[in-house]
Amino acid sequence: MSFTIGTARSEDAEDVAEVWLRSYDAALPGVRRAHTDDEVRGWFSYVIVPAGRTWIARDADGAAAGMMVLEDGVIEQLYLAPERRGQGLGDRFVDLAKELSPAGLELWTFQVNAPAHRFYERHGFAAAERTDGATNEEREPDVRYVWKP
Repeated sequence: MSFTIGTARSEDAEDVAEVWLRSYDAALPGVRRAHTDDEVRGWFSYVIVPAGRTWIARDADGAAAGMMVLEDGVIEQLYLAPERRGQGLGDRFVDLAKELSPAGLELWTFQVNAPAHRFYERHGFAAAERTDGATNEEREPDVRYVWKP
């Protein structure tokens, strides 16, 4: 499958939010979301996408396939449409993040998300810190990963 990745524009915000919602629900069914679907949509539409640090991937038919938010060397969000996992798109997003942040990257993921741990470790990230989740909105134990070139 071929994908195009570009900077998300305001007209992409709804698609970005839908990828996030579908992916989160599929990958993290046991993790309580801190916000409603409509709050997530508003956050992407009015805060995240307008900030100009969001990338969207579309498949050959133009359907949204994935999204990434990258700011100052931190992958804030990286989610793929559930049916697009395992097709190399996540690899392309990480490669883009490394290209845009050659001094290094970091990110947080929930401790229960073992597939994400394997994915990031395969890309050279190492676990650097674990928490009990007291500082995230979901109150879910998490782990900080770091990549150094």
